[in-house]
Amino acid sequence: MGPEAGLGSETHPHTPAAAGPVPEAEPELVRRWRSRGGELVELLTEVRERFGGVAAFRLGPAPTVLVTDPLAVQHVLARHPDRYVKRSHRARLLVGDGVLSATGEAWKRQRRLLQSQFTGTGMRRHEQRITEAARTTADRWAGYARSGQSFDVGREMRRFALDAIWRSLTGHALDDGTERELDAVAAVATALPTLPSDTTEARDAVADELARIDAVARQAVEAARDGAAGPHGPGLLHVLTGAAAEHPQYTDRLVRDELVTLLAAGHETTATTLTWLYLLLDRHPAAREEALAAGPDGSPRRRQAVQALVHETLRLYPSAWILPRYATEDDTLAGYSVQAGSDILVCPYLTHRDPRLWAEPERFDPRRFVTPDGRPAQPGAYFPFGLGPRACLGLQFALRESTVLLEHLLPACTPSFSSTPTKTAYGFTVRPVGPTTATLAG
Repeated sequence: MGPEAGLGSETHPHTPAAAGPVPEAEPELVRRWRSRGGELVELLTEVRERFGGVAAFRLGPAPTVLVTDPLAVQHVLARHPDRYVKRSHRARLLVGDGVLSATGEAWKRQRRLLQSQFTGTGMRRHEQRITEAARTTADRWAGYARSGQSFDVGREMRRFALDAIWRSLTGHALDDGTERELDAVAAVATALPTLPSDTTEARDAVADELARIDAVARQAVEAARDGAAGPHGPGLLHVLTGAAAEHPQYTDRLVRDELVTLLAAGHETTATTLTWLYLLLDRHPAAREEALAAGPDGSPRRRQAVQALVHETLRLYPSAWILPRYATEDDTLAGYSVQAGSDILVCPYLTHRDPRLWAEPERFDPRRFVTPDGRPAQPGAYFPFGLGPRACLGLQFALRESTVLLEHLLPACTPSFSSTPTKTAYGFTVRPVGPTTATLAG
């Protein structure tokens, strides 16, 4: 059986059909990667290219299984999440026991509480707040255009996304002082991949930043408990404090953890996506013109075209570039035998760049998402926010805020970058490294 055999031909788990071992990269491949001091994504890319969509490699005594094949992705994330579970989350230092890192019954309870806040009626309550955050950003950009002042696009995207989620959490616009203190969220998120493995040492390394975050969270929770609703009524934080009044599991610490989880997950990923989008538009200016020409302002066709810009950016730079799981029992995956105790790495970043799924996958082409048959039909071929029961709660929120902001900014002016990042960091998100300084041209 060759390295590609079994891709797309999943055998039903626990059947007696012969299931061979997962193709495994030779130790020399890993040794060469270590000697280069490369990013993990470089190793994963080589493993996928040489051994296919379900392949193994060893960083220690036990194999790690890389999963990029769409059917295998669905099997792990959507069909059998009970067999492939989350154990611990690297962001636990920041978000504690919030819904992002929670497991088991605690996760189910927390997910149920928040689910309704990000779908249907719940999303409609966020609409006005997202729009106000977008207008605030558009007004600021209009000032930059008039003055010719340079600014950092990445910083602006973080400012907008943080304002949008802060309004939805508290009911109030983000003030400058709170924004400065919450810079600590991005600082901790950026530091996570490089922190010591020892929990105490890691916490000590970012103690000042965590203290700043805790102080902001404490103040916001106290205001919510005092009934300090914003101009458009109470926010998500009022839902959490209300739960604390009814359910003993929602301790002050858990309310803090959920608040910080929503802050971190609710702004860092969106800000990074929007920064990448503007960097891509700088290299592909025709894509902006095509989106604006799709229909008049506010029309469904214009909105669809703007959403396609976002989706294509998320294809190249998914919000969660890698999704770790742990096999709790023996299983058969895409025709291969996976042993209980195996570490699993599902990698949207590589699935989205697989030439067997996407034509010219490295090319930025938003038309994939507005053209019939422009993208693969399998759900496991495009999953920037994950799949299955642990897919990102804020999917609709993130897509909505990105679209609303672009509807305000794209027609008005175009950033002209004085420099663009040349390196990419693969950490909590996939982010460009370096300043994104620009001025605005109408």
